[in-house]
Amino acid sequence: MVGYVLRRLSMMIPTLFMVSVVSFVIIELPPHTYFVYSSPGLNASYGMGQPIYVQYALWIEGILLHGNFGQSFAWNEPVTRLLMQRLPGDLLIGGTALFFTWAVSLPIGVISAARKYSIADHTATLISFVALGVPNFLMALILGYLSFKFFHQSAGGLFSPEFQSARWDLGKVLDLLSHLWLPVVVIAAQGTASIVRILRANLLDELRKPYVTTGRAKGLSEMRLLLKYPLRVALNPFVSTMGWALPAIINGEVIISQVLDLQTTGQLLLGALQDEDMYLAGSIILIISTLTVLGTLMSDLLLAVVDPRVR
Repeated sequence: MVGYVLRRLSMMIPTLFMVSVVSFVIIELPPHTYFVYSSPGLNASYGMGQPIYVQYALWIEGILLHGNFGQSFAWNEPVTRLLMQRLPGDLLIGGTALFFTWAVSLPIGVISAARKYSIADHTATLISFVALGVPNFLMALILGYLSFKFFHQSAGGLFSPEFQSARWDLGKVLDLLSHLWLPVVVIAAQGTASIVRILRANLLDELRKPYVTTGRAKGLSEMRLLLKYPLRVALNPFVSTMGWALPAIINGEVIISQVLDLQTTGQLLLGALQDEDMYLAGSIILIISTLTVLGTLMSDLLLAVVDPRVR
């Protein structure tokens, strides 16, 4: 196990280095229009006019030693400050969507497999296929229209207009909860449906194996037999989703953030790409990519702990 962990860590370091290089290349691709109108001192701090490797060294040194991702020229603010302003919304929406995904997909997947071809199974299959087939932005538009039509709630953002600038109290919290369900359901829909289908398939495969037949022959109840062995093996998809769960918490859905006017880094990233504000865009891409690498490492290590076959 120790050797496995050391191998995965040794693979992560060059991967993170390559991620940082690619992110910096993305920053350097467009013409640096903003630097034409900036001061000579600012140009010098970013290494303008020097070789590309010097510019990269200055950028990565600022991140590693000072937490400085550079300047957003479109917003005229430090990238770090912009990210910190959007981080609470990312954590709230992404974390709630992740909890919703796991809390809903586990019982539905188990019931769907344990009661194969029942009404519950067919219903779960139908809803899963609809969730996988309907684009997220279209689902957001439909649910947003229904929310406005029948509940008279504004579909954009996380607060009603009267609570946007209000101080935090019980009314604002309730208003937040009344708006939060929409982005959470939309963002979690496809992930939930995918895990339900994978969990159902894995669990059905385990239920056909000889050790399950042996357990039944020894008199184990169906519930105890299901929970003790097959479900533990079939839970691997929950652990493996850690690879995309971490970046999803920070990034969310770029298109959904535009459709629902969510103040998240997804919306910030799209605006930065449109404005060619490349230090902001490259920094967000670097953070998302780093979280993907870290999430993959965590899922691999957890899989090795949960499933001895991986070890």
